[in-house]
Amino acid sequence: MLIKRDQNSIKSYFEDISNLKGGHADSVVIPENIDELSEFVKKANRDKLPITVSGGGTSTTGSRIPFGGSVLSLEKFNRIIDISKERMCAVAEAGVLVEDFKSACSKRGLFYASHPTEKSAFLGGTISTNASGARSFKYGPTRKQVKRLKMVLATGQILDIRRGDIILTKKDPIIPIPTYKMPEVKNSAGYFAGEGTDYIDLFIGQEGTLSIIAQAELSLAMMPYKIFSSFLFFKDVKDAWSFAQDARRSSALSIEYFDANALRLLKTKSNNVPPDAQGAIFFEQELTESGEESIINGWLKTIAKHNASLDDAWAAMTSEECEKFNQFRYSIPESINDIVRRTGYRRLSTDIAVPEDRLPEMMNFYVDTLKASGIEHVIFGHIGECHLHVNLLPKNETEHKRSKDICLAFIRKGVSLGGTVSAEHGIGKTRREYLEEMYGRQGIIEMARIKKALDPNWIKNIRGNLGISFYICYYKRRVWY
Repeated sequence: MLIKRDQNSIKSYFEDISNLKGGHADSVVIPENIDELSEFVKKANRDKLPITVSGGGTSTTGSRIPFGGSVLSLEKFNRIIDISKERMCAVAEAGVLVEDFKSACSKRGLFYASHPTEKSAFLGGTISTNASGARSFKYGPTRKQVKRLKMVLATGQILDIRRGDIILTKKDPIIPIPTYKMPEVKNSAGYFAGEGTDYIDLFIGQEGTLSIIAQAELSLAMMPYKIFSSFLFFKDVKDAWSFAQDARRSSALSIEYFDANALRLLKTKSNNVPPDAQGAIFFEQELTESGEESIINGWLKTIAKHNASLDDAWAAMTSEECEKFNQFRYSIPESINDIVRRTGYRRLSTDIAVPEDRLPEMMNFYVDTLKASGIEHVIFGHIGECHLHVNLLPKNETEHKRSKDICLAFIRKGVSLGGTVSAEHGIGKTRREYLEEMYGRQGIIEMARIKKALDPNWIKNIRGNLGISFYICYYKRRVWY
């Protein structure tokens, strides 16, 4: 086990994409196997030493940034142990890069359906946040792919559990199942809840507050015969919205949206973005050899119905062309990060998903509010799942404060429509106040009871992930005394 204490050599562990400032820790601990990991956690539990798990640094919510204690890095847990075409699954350690995992599966003719945007994300990080991506429109979030987890609990106990092994009920004497209701939309906010909860689901989306994921067994699919993808451009943004509404009835792999400001960023990457486009849709569709022609003809009819110009449309039919389109789409977050570095002000963003019938109301609320604010912004994301990323890019302190108020207004609106405050990125440290907006104070108390049951000394990410420790001092005596 390697332990680093020199502050100059460990400062990179205090950063992630969120640009949250002020991170610090006494040391970075890098175990090489699960026994070393278990022993370190046992000692930390005895000494009541706070631990923050460090993933690939791709979080937008400050999850891995420590505020004291030790950082625990799983960078040595980087083995893909098995890929089985017969069983249609793979076993890999938590520090494997998602991109490496997908590539290894692809070489065997298999397809990992979970498709997070960030290539350098750790596999364990995507499980601990229940991450998703564009293709979750068809295949669902990471939760649906997880068959087994091998973890170290906050006490140092090694837990190896398979889906279906333990079903939790309200009568469970150890884990107090919360009574709050989770929204019926794509969601990664708070601990998984509900009567009959599978024990494994409690550890998917828990953001490193209940366990340290060391290894996972994940479901795979057969590599599609072919993937057809297309960028469509619209002169009227509401035509793009209505196209997406129709496209949700299809068997598309993904349906993504870009507003005019996102297109301005894309224009720096390609001269072929139409100058008069006010919105765009990118979609992917799996094809079969026998149904290829009829599927494409169906899309052509939908395109014509919603006033997208076929002359301006881009289409990709080969895997190489599709990958170029994906890289083009992924360049938007990179461009936004460039703006943040240039201005020096942290972007404020939302991760809201709402029910399908409430999406038009939410979209109009976004557009009207942002237009009135005058603050630079970019809207893009998974419109197929009624889940958009709204990014506000303030240039001064006044705009920064106003942006915080606007994000809170968006959160409250989304919750009022039956939505979630976080569809795929989790809560982390930068969005912890939003959790109470969604579940109320009683919901936070119920999460704290679960935390206390599995982490009695509050060592795991004690400084703030999920917003639970944000309420510890206020609620402590009520929760367990």
